[in-house]
Amino acid sequence: MRLYADHNATAPLRPEARAAMQEALDWVGNPSSAHREGVRARRALEAARAQVAGLIGATPTEIVFTSGATEANALALHGAPLGDAPLITSPIEHASVVEPAQERIRLGGDVRWLQVDQQGRIEAADVTALCQGRACFTTLGLANGEVGAIAPIAAVAKLAHAHGGLLHTDAAQAAGRVPIDVRELGVDLLSLSGHKLGGPAGVGALYVRRDLSLTAMLGGGSQERGRRAGTENLIGIVGFGAAAAAAHQALPEATVALCRRRDRLWAGLRASLPDLVRNGPDTDSLPNTLNVTVPGVSGASLLVLLDLAGVAASLGSACSAGSHEASHVLLAMGRDDGQARSGLRLSLGHDTSDDDVARLIEIIPAVVSRARAGVAA
Repeated sequence: MRLYADHNATAPLRPEARAAMQEALDWVGNPSSAHREGVRARRALEAARAQVAGLIGATPTEIVFTSGATEANALALHGAPLGDAPLITSPIEHASVVEPAQERIRLGGDVRWLQVDQQGRIEAADVTALCQGRACFTTLGLANGEVGAIAPIAAVAKLAHAHGGLLHTDAAQAAGRVPIDVRELGVDLLSLSGHKLGGPAGVGALYVRRDLSLTAMLGGGSQERGRRAGTENLIGIVGFGAAAAAAHQALPEATVALCRRRDRLWAGLRASLPDLVRNGPDTDSLPNTLNVTVPGVSGASLLVLLDLAGVAASLGSACSAGSHEASHVLLAMGRDDGQARSGLRLSLGHDTSDDDVARLIEIIPAVVSRARAGVAA
């Protein structure tokens, strides 16, 4: 039996999501239609909206459904009342934030970069220094999907608002793994992804603070209260809602269990591989994520050998895994090019068992030994 340790790329579909989607497959009706079938679809849509809102402490009217977190990030970056305000972000953000920031620079825009330390952490106070007394739009991931570092979003929000600015956070990797409350965080916008927490791919959401105006990127319809045109992906949204509700119900017990298994995995691997290097913080990190570098071993070679041994893992973000480039996250954390190409990410999830962890502790050192023998040869 294969071992799946790549939940940060895509989590397996939760049973609750599968059941909800199977039921919805037999429905017909557009949520915007006034007939009985359309009313049923609308009720299912709004029930799912309430489930997603409940996961993050929002109200249903603050949730805009999108095709995923990438679109949600784009809608936040382009649809929020930015004007010509400077953009503040960090170099370890997801590509769907970093690339628009780089494009903004190419077009002559003002982008200011926060620095990260060797563990992928930022200092909230640096936001004040970058604002320079101006209202800025700040976008930071709540948790980094490669190394697991959790950002001090609540503190950043206070500082951003003190200067009259706005804060957006990409919570795709954090949702369903750590408790989230948008009121406590103080964020203005927050992105979510269905397939990261056990829902289907191709659906996500953007939380928009109730009194914040948002300009739609897609026109041609009044769906999502005029904030995102196009007939809603009802089957995907129903699955997303069911997964969000299941994840919410499982917290915080699931968080504790994931922490225990991740720490056991790290201790077990380090016992067999004492030169193993951990990338990311020991505390204030995602409970399911362990990123390590094996000195003297090519990350790409290790990944292939692990796959042959029945272990699914990754070298970083799935959105850039096919680029064969060094991890921009590890480079920003001060790793050299070789190290940035060899950060093995092991991410656990709701279906990971203690037996799975024990097998990983057994298989990975054996695979590393074979990889090192191949390098030596």
